[in-house]
Amino acid sequence: MSANLPILPNAISIPARDATSENLFAAVDIGTNSFKLLVVRADPSTGRFLTVDRFKERVLLGLDTNTTTTSATISNASLLRATAALRKFQKLLQSHRVPSSHSRLVATSAVREASNRSQFLQTIDETLGLKVDVLSGLEEARLIYKGILQFHPVHDRTVLTIDIGGGSTEFVIGKEGQILFSVSLALGHVTLTQKFPEVTEMREHIKVIIRASGLNEKVKHYNIDKVIGSSGTIRNIEKAIFRGYASNMEGNVGISEESRRDWSFTTDELKGLVERLSEEERRVGGKVRTQGFFKKRSEFIVAGAVLLEEIFEELKIEEMEVSGYALGEGVIAEKLGDVFDNYDPRANARWRSVTRLATRFNNKQHMKSAALCFSVAKEMFDGLRKGYESGNGSDGFFVSLEDKDLEYLEAACLLQKIGLYAGKKGYHKQSYHIIAKGDHLHGYNAEEVKLIAVLVRHHRKKLPECDHVVPEELTEEMRGKFRILCAILRVSAALEKLQLVNIHNVDFSHTCEGYKLVLEAGNLPFPGYVLPSVKNFETEHVKELEHFRMVFQERLSIAVTSS
Repeated sequence: MSANLPILPNAISIPARDATSENLFAAVDIGTNSFKLLVVRADPSTGRFLTVDRFKERVLLGLDTNTTTTSATISNASLLRATAALRKFQKLLQSHRVPSSHSRLVATSAVREASNRSQFLQTIDETLGLKVDVLSGLEEARLIYKGILQFHPVHDRTVLTIDIGGGSTEFVIGKEGQILFSVSLALGHVTLTQKFPEVTEMREHIKVIIRASGLNEKVKHYNIDKVIGSSGTIRNIEKAIFRGYASNMEGNVGISEESRRDWSFTTDELKGLVERLSEEERRVGGKVRTQGFFKKRSEFIVAGAVLLEEIFEELKIEEMEVSGYALGEGVIAEKLGDVFDNYDPRANARWRSVTRLATRFNNKQHMKSAALCFSVAKEMFDGLRKGYESGNGSDGFFVSLEDKDLEYLEAACLLQKIGLYAGKKGYHKQSYHIIAKGDHLHGYNAEEVKLIAVLVRHHRKKLPECDHVVPEELTEEMRGKFRILCAILRVSAALEKLQLVNIHNVDFSHTCEGYKLVLEAGNLPFPGYVLPSVKNFETEHVKELEHFRMVFQERLSIAVTSS
């Protein structure tokens, strides 16, 4: 979708839009250890999604609560727990009003390998009216890889992904969204815990399974660029390493250190954690500490860590990055591809690289003001574009605005203040250098990164003169986009000076007198609070408003109301 700018012939008002349930999607992962429900809200123009809710129920399929053995048959007790969990999920889906066609329930190894699998599926169907898709090991691995691609910008790289579940571990070697090799091995943290009380026997069993799979040869055959782990077990291992569990220093990580978290760990760090966990198992009171840190996962964390250590050893892995997304997000991504015609499977990876850079340098307050800036910028962008779509064009300046341009604008809003870490003076220039000179934004081409960088550079202070400040490597079309987006960004960023606690609603409209931006302030800090003076703001920021008038050939007035 595109629009020609900048003359708006007819009066039009575009209020802020409310998201509807039509853009909600859900995935239910029926795993060996737990059942997980993921609800997301997707942008229909790009397919990029944001998590609305996550729910988790510990079910332990195949584990009889009266014994400590695993079985290939799902017990009646497990079936009752499963039914109760899915009934709860069903009510949650109904409360969110997720369309039934936008949700999918998938089951993994516990159901896949159960001798009474048909009975389990029939009971769920007859009791709750829910259809469950039982994934093969290869299908599970494919969807996990798809989910990881939504989190990590590794679409163009050859990656090995490893996902440790309760009953199996999935391995995928993939590149550009295509699977080069995948295998599902019957090695899970729940089943290993129950079958092998002795770690030595467990290690030998793991070695035998991995060596018989041919995985070693496949890893050697492909030139692996990155190794990425997913699942709760691997995320908990990374969390324990990051928080200093092995060195008895957990709990001493501050907010600034958390924002610089790399979401990765080395083989030496993993070995140190396994040694510490083994010591805790033998030491009196050690299990209490393990339970306190790992909570409900504590009884299986030793098996999960030992399994991962053996995988590192067998496949000669030196470092692993960790994904926050896995099977559930893969199911969602596939569903989005079915529903949205223009779904871009790399939109989420691009977005993740922006937010990761923003949180690395911005504090909580800067992130809040960046989100406020974008809430205004988005309504201005949408209002201008929709208005021009209803017009007949003009003989003035033309530029085509597309959905991706809003993505550039959002990135600039989030990254405008990252240079403040080095001090307030000239921070916009520092922000520019971080974006333009660093290898931080992935999934964007060089021209797109440069556009975001120059938008950030000119969101404040000296007004941009397009012929002088925009790099020559930008095409004429990109220069036109810069001119429009920069005018929107400068106004949106300057509105922070109004010091509103938050903005309840934004309305951007056009009449014969020009454009009008109305901000409805919500949650006033105390009774009798006086709204900030718009007149003072317009006086202080006459340059921004004049720049807007030059670009769009119309004046802009601003008003603030209270809800």
